[in-house]
Amino acid sequence: MILEHYRCPLHRYTFSVRPVRRWVEAQCEGRVLNLFAGPTLLGLEEVRNDLDPEMPANFHLDGAAFLETWQGEPFGTILLDPPYALRKSMELYKGIVCSPFRRIKDAIPRCLKPGGLVITFGYHSVVMGQSRLFKVEKVAVFSHGGAIHDTIASVERFVK
Repeated sequence: MILEHYRCPLHRYTFSVRPVRRWVEAQCEGRVLNLFAGPTLLGLEEVRNDLDPEMPANFHLDGAAFLETWQGEPFGTILLDPPYALRKSMELYKGIVCSPFRRIKDAIPRCLKPGGLVITFGYHSVVMGQSRLFKVEKVAVFSHGGAIHDTIASVERFVK
């Protein structure tokens, strides 16, 4: 497993921070599902979903609902950058609470190609896990300085 460390500012929209955005773009393989897309367009072949109808996205569904109803081709990479806390979820989605993260993680394998990647962001090292047949390949820590939580990203491969 590879561990990487970066210093960069914190922003409410993770991918708007240039070092984070560049890192994400370098990790992704194939067509990408950005499940909690926000406003930042990535330089990738990206299918964008965001619960907020004001965000530039192809779909405006709850993350679990999107995954459970997806009928298209499986993705090479799925990006998971959900609100990291209930307060953040309520703030970003104007009071609408997102599905429980476990439900989202359980629905991912049906939408991901074998050998595909899941890249997860959070304040903790949340991963898909071996029980879902994923293997951690890389962890990146984005340090924001001071008393601000680091952002932790994990890259996992679906080893179906």
